[in-house]
Amino acid sequence: MAYLQLQGIEKFFGEHRAIKGIDLAIEPGEFIVFVGPSGCGKSTLLRLIAGLEQIDGGKLSLEGRDITHLPSSQRDLAMVFQSYALYPHMSVFENMSFALKLAKVPAEVIRDKVARAADILNLTPYLQRTPKELSGGQRQRVAIGRAIVRAPKVFLFDEPLSNLDAALRGQTRVEIAKLHRDLGATTIYVTHDQVEAMTLADRVVVLRDGQIEQVGTPLELYDRPANQFVAQFIGTPQMNVVPLEKLPPVVQQLAPAGAAGGAIGLRPENVLLRPGGQGPIAGRVDLVEALGAETLVYVSTPAGATLVARLSERTPLVAGNTVTLDVATEHAHWFNPSGRVVRQADSVSAA
Repeated sequence: MAYLQLQGIEKFFGEHRAIKGIDLAIEPGEFIVFVGPSGCGKSTLLRLIAGLEQIDGGKLSLEGRDITHLPSSQRDLAMVFQSYALYPHMSVFENMSFALKLAKVPAEVIRDKVARAADILNLTPYLQRTPKELSGGQRQRVAIGRAIVRAPKVFLFDEPLSNLDAALRGQTRVEIAKLHRDLGATTIYVTHDQVEAMTLADRVVVLRDGQIEQVGTPLELYDRPANQFVAQFIGTPQMNVVPLEKLPPVVQQLAPAGAAGGAIGLRPENVLLRPGGQGPIAGRVDLVEALGAETLVYVSTPAGATLVARLSERTPLVAGNTVTLDVATEHAHWFNPSGRVVRQADSVSAA
């Protein structure tokens, strides 16, 4: 049996079925990331696991023990919130030790646990400061430290980096990855940021409308999406998905029979810019994003399709230039009209 087992988990808000029978097995030490668009149910599912919302159907087990209806205080889980939820009048030490004091843990043990967590999180110099004297990244580390000192069986993170600026998000993301590696703790992490999902997760759970669309490693989801939704949700920029009717006949005829009336999906690295007239698709450059290490070129075609090409080199192209495109169809994903995968690439490397 899995370490943490979700079996047919359901949640209703009135007549609305927000979580629709989730089945998921999480192994010891795994880093699981829930991703999906706003309103997909990822935070609700995390709160159900934490015991902050009542489970209306199904079963939740931890190490074989049914915790479906246990209060959150008895589940041996620790949650880190988006809003930090620190006590403003308490010092960092007091914030981190508060739950242990409530549990009447001996003072010497509390000092040892807080000291160890502070050392891991580089918070030792700040233990006597209050939250208002800390940066946003430091406050979030205090919230993480408060969870660490409890030594829970599962860590739960609810979009912990969304209040930080871009530089702090990147830095704190690295710290969370190192923390997970050092502690080896089972972790469930909710985010809307797929970069966090791709860089942190052992496995990613993609949710939509209260259901799981696909579960897999980050690269499995990138290379072998189960459907058009996952294909376009994972990856930045998102996969180009173009209706076959908007492509030249020379490309359309390569589509498998099941994709009739459907679409082709191509990662930006598999849309190729060709010298004048050498590609089958004519287009006009709408935008060039020069990012330094790579360049993104946005191209619109006379048929009304828009494609993004990722280049590993710099380009003299500017908006308004005419170009021709080729597509590495050997790396294509073909979708039927309902968005299901008909056929995927055997290889995923760029041509």
